[in-house]
Amino acid sequence: MTSADDTRLKWGEARSPGITYQQLLDRDTHDVPDVLRLCHPQYLGSEDVATSRYTSREWHEAEVEHVWRKCWQYACRTDEIPEVGDYYIYEIVRDSYIVMRTPAGIRCYVNACLHRGRRLKDYNGRCSEIRCPFHGFAWTLDGELQDIPAAWDFPHVDAENFTLPEAQVGEWAGFVFINPDPNNAESLEDFLGELVDQFEVWDLEKRFKQAHVAKVIHANWKIAQEAFCEAYHVSGTHPQIMPYLGDTNSQVDIWENFARVVTPGGTPSPLLDWEPTAEEMMRSMMDIRNDQDMPFELPEQTEMRTIAATASRDRWRKVVGDAWADSMSDAEMMDSIDYTVFPNFHPWGAFNRIVYRFRPNGDDHRSAIMECIFIAPYQGEKPPPCEVHWLEEHQSFTDATELGALGKVFNQDLFNMAKVQMGLETMHKPGITLSNYQESKVRWLHHKLGEWVERGSEQAVSISTEGAN
Repeated sequence: MTSADDTRLKWGEARSPGITYQQLLDRDTHDVPDVLRLCHPQYLGSEDVATSRYTSREWHEAEVEHVWRKCWQYACRTDEIPEVGDYYIYEIVRDSYIVMRTPAGIRCYVNACLHRGRRLKDYNGRCSEIRCPFHGFAWTLDGELQDIPAAWDFPHVDAENFTLPEAQVGEWAGFVFINPDPNNAESLEDFLGELVDQFEVWDLEKRFKQAHVAKVIHANWKIAQEAFCEAYHVSGTHPQIMPYLGDTNSQVDIWENFARVVTPGGTPSPLLDWEPTAEEMMRSMMDIRNDQDMPFELPEQTEMRTIAATASRDRWRKVVGDAWADSMSDAEMMDSIDYTVFPNFHPWGAFNRIVYRFRPNGDDHRSAIMECIFIAPYQGEKPPPCEVHWLEEHQSFTDATELGALGKVFNQDLFNMAKVQMGLETMHKPGITLSNYQESKVRWLHHKLGEWVERGSEQAVSISTEGAN
């Protein structure tokens, strides 16, 4: 195994000592899906990332114009708008959209009346028409002008030119995506690329929204998101989980518009200076204190990763059945398979229910909305999707009991986020310094942001120049 101080290595090639993720897969008791055998690292350089990307109003405005108003982004689940007339409000920075199921399928309208600009819809719901609460202008579910009160006073309004402006809509795995740019020529399928094939084995469409917890974070949206883009912070922020989590043995893979970090469970951190026993590992994983009895007796001469994977399969059997549970590898039962789709969508692979989304909190570039969504497998009739549980300022993630033990981990992450924002505001060093491999997913995010902002700026200059000629 190579080490970081091996001078023969090129930058970005060094890996943590100990067992690699692929070697761990070799010891799996079940067949491992091909998607986990993929290895796609990228060395993206070692340059610092400018702190202004977190603190500057100018950079925030660039993201608004060239990312949030141009890029595909997750809005809601299809089962949140199951019937014709159902709609879901999606908001990003200063923009608001109505994602609606219409007779022609799912469409997305700009949430503003074309008469005087009043928001058309304030809350999720169902309707038979889209009528403005202010003066009563109304449109059909298909966005066509239907009614103008006192129409005799608007002879200058042409119904054909008064249809509701739309954003583009795409669907994948039960998720509804929108693209606010009407001139965007790239389909959602093309944007997602290989991701579609990689998730085929896990069928996220046959899930229901079991939980949805949201909280305002006092930090830029990237600070919140980046805490979930690497496992390097585990030793400093979550030391209690090091006995069972191979943090620095994570595998990082980067493609075009998505990346992933796969962190193995049931194996100790290489950073520990002691070898935990199977019981110590299990106590760490199940959050059981040393003064508490174990809920079951551990088998002798069996790897903890195998024991834990077997226990996880047995828990899920009641929900998904024997065939599905027995088809899952130890890796799919145990590991954190965290994908990020640019710019802010985090679906997890395998049986794991987690989906993250991070976005600016309105137009405030120093605060963000963090959302954790559980999409769970089911049998029989599909359960209805849950409502969003918004945590108040004074509440912590442990107040969202539906998150289980994850709430404690989130609180530890939350403890850092606002302090990172404050530190970046006062730091005299002009940029943050990232590792070459473990934090390469963070660097990938900034590479993509730079590409989109630069491309958008060049297009704006080109249009301006053409207009002057």
